Amino acid sequence: MSEGSSLSVEKPDNVLISQNGVFSAGFYSVGVNAYCFAIWYSEPLYDGSHTTVWMANRDQPINGRLSKLSLLKNGNLILTDAGQFNVWATETKSISSVQLQLNDTGNLVLLTSEGLILWQSFQSPTDTLLPYQPLTRNTRLVSSRSQTNYSSGFYKFFFGDENILRLVYDGPDLCSMYWPDPWLKGWEAGRSNYNSSRIAVLNSLGHFKSSDDFQFTAADFGIGIQRRLTMDHDGNIRLYSLDEKSKIWNVTWQAKSQPCRIHGICGPNSLCTYVPHEKSGRRCSCIPGYKIKNETDQSLGCEPNFSLFCNDTEVGFLHLPHVAFYSYDGIRFSSNYTFKMCENECLRSCDCYGFQYRFNWDNGFYDCYPKKLLFNGYRAPNFPDPTYIKLPKASIPFYLKHVQGFNSNCSHPHCLQLDRSYEKPKENGTLQFMVWFASAIGGVEIICICLVMYLLYRNRQNSSATTQSYLQVVTGFRKFTYDELKKATRNFGEEIGRGSGGVVYKGVLSDRRVAAIKRLNEAKQGEDEFLAEVSTIGRVNHMNLIEVWGYCVDGKHRLLVYEYMERGSLAENLTSNTLDWEKRFHIVVGSAKGLAYLHDECLEWVLHCDVKPQNILLDSNYEPKVADFGLSKLLNRGDGHHSGFSRVRGTRGYMAPEWIFNFRITSKVDVYSYGVVVLEMVTGKSPMVVPHTSDNSGEMEQRGLVTWVREKMNENVSKELWLEEIIDPTMKDRYDANKMEILVEVALQCVDENTDARPTMSQVVERLLRHEACNYQKNKRPHQNK
Repeated sequence: MSEGSSLSVEKPDNVLISQNGVFSAGFYSVGVNAYCFAIWYSEPLYDGSHTTVWMANRDQPINGRLSKLSLLKNGNLILTDAGQFNVWATETKSISSVQLQLNDTGNLVLLTSEGLILWQSFQSPTDTLLPYQPLTRNTRLVSSRSQTNYSSGFYKFFFGDENILRLVYDGPDLCSMYWPDPWLKGWEAGRSNYNSSRIAVLNSLGHFKSSDDFQFTAADFGIGIQRRLTMDHDGNIRLYSLDEKSKIWNVTWQAKSQPCRIHGICGPNSLCTYVPHEKSGRRCSCIPGYKIKNETDQSLGCEPNFSLFCNDTEVGFLHLPHVAFYSYDGIRFSSNYTFKMCENECLRSCDCYGFQYRFNWDNGFYDCYPKKLLFNGYRAPNFPDPTYIKLPKASIPFYLKHVQGFNSNCSHPHCLQLDRSYEKPKENGTLQFMVWFASAIGGVEIICICLVMYLLYRNRQNSSATTQSYLQVVTGFRKFTYDELKKATRNFGEEIGRGSGGVVYKGVLSDRRVAAIKRLNEAKQGEDEFLAEVSTIGRVNHMNLIEVWGYCVDGKHRLLVYEYMERGSLAENLTSNTLDWEKRFHIVVGSAKGLAYLHDECLEWVLHCDVKPQNILLDSNYEPKVADFGLSKLLNRGDGHHSGFSRVRGTRGYMAPEWIFNFRITSKVDVYSYGVVVLEMVTGKSPMVVPHTSDNSGEMEQRGLVTWVREKMNENVSKELWLEEIIDPTMKDRYDANKMEILVEVALQCVDENTDARPTMSQVVERLLRHEACNYQKNKRPHQNK
């Protein structure tokens, strides 16, 4: 497009097309007689729609008549609405001739005849980042308002003041950061704020890297795939890859795997509940006593259906179990409070609409959190503490029925037992009629049963296909054929691992990605059950959990395709003495993070049941990733009783006492196994075989690793002495004694025979990181003083 020319909204053929034909730029309809000047993918999707990647006037659409985009001779590009006023302009000037062109990358560029760029769309993105389009300190991605409303929404992706990439909810009344988790320091989230360049780029292969050390790789990493990183209207930022055959955008990475942890998604006075079978993965509902503001826009939340008086005799509190509201409290936080003190604190304040009463595991007492705002509410079975909301006292009995189902995940229909007794007939004619009638009814029942079974069979077939389609679209999974994986592994020729669940082979996929392909032992479960478990694994997203790329269901064959880990397992590295002290400590922390995510943050409650060095894999940078986690045991939180396990699980030496004594199985079995792994990393000794000299005979006996470490601690009062005795000889004089002591203490707490005395994995992570932060500050001060 040369200077002095224009594009008219009334001429649909007035479109700029990139040289490779991938992108188009022109007027895009966003409503009835409403248009935006936009860039989109030229090829339509399966439903005939186009995917936009940039808009000039998203918040001020233009009229469908007399509107145009003009490139003036002074070098300014302007968008005019109905021939009357300008709604958008580049505000550029040039004394030489200029032209507007759409590049093959999707970048709309205004440049001079000398090749000087005056303006480009890559420097002013809307909600989408294309490959090689940099995100800088001066740019940000802003979501659309909804799927059909392209105007600016409430969610933003940008570099914060501390040089770290953030996801922020910036609503009409409130603003809050929710990714990375707001309670984490930058370094705790794996970020660095020392690089002030503030730049992040996605390449065409599917690798994203940022100056704050954050990076990720697409599940379908490779060449020849159209990709886009989009800040979606639901507050999640996702990487999409286009399936050329089906013309569907597949999600190949997303920042938040838990939809209810996105701030503002349900609005104030509302609760978000995880609902896996719904498309969005969640459901919004008003808390008792409140009504929805706008049926068409759930993000506006709910409003009270009552009037609260500032009189403590007329109000009371309704108990909401497993409910949290993450927001600014607005009223003084109080520590070491009784429940009555917390309740009175909220009653005295007219601005208090509820409170959370939480047990502080670090200090051993309860804390009181009065709430001035009931915002970012979510209900999760793994959240142990309740919330108490303030309501008129007279209405509380009525609203109690609304919270009766809060402790259960499913509701089951009531069964009515039919009376099937018959009185003995007095006349033979009546008896004959009843026999005939019963036979007729029986025949009808048989026909109905056959019909229902047929429909169930058809529905199961359709459900299986739907499940597979869902996996591919939502999780980015690919369903492989058995022949594909057989070819990728060269007929399962190179074995790289073996366990009770199956054998792992190295393979090269058709897109040249190296993969670890696990061939599960002959499966007794059906296809639907297997796919249900795989779908859960697909939604798991954590840097310390192995990433699953796909699966195969073919007859009795069940296979999973994982990312390949260059350094192999932790067990291999321990025996080859390749791990120094720093690497070991990093692996301990990373493994704890992965397990904590499975126990407390994952969409389903996943017990690993076989934590051991063979199931902790290391990438090229020795970053640990817990493997073999999904198919061990998926449970509903709160239903972790041992009766759900048909057999003992785990590996001898790492198994918690609960398995042996048939006690209740909880997530603490993984905590025990983790503790044994940490002791093995510290000592370099097997958990089962540790030499021990008998005081009486001088003969060598065998001791379990846990018992041996405890004995060494009891024998030596000095910390230095017992550390020297238990430390792996390969690390002698090359370790941090303070960190080592913390590791051993945490490990021994994890292997306590009393399950209640063991910490949770989240508490383990918190303690290790807190200690690491203290050491960091101590080591940093002398350097700063210099």
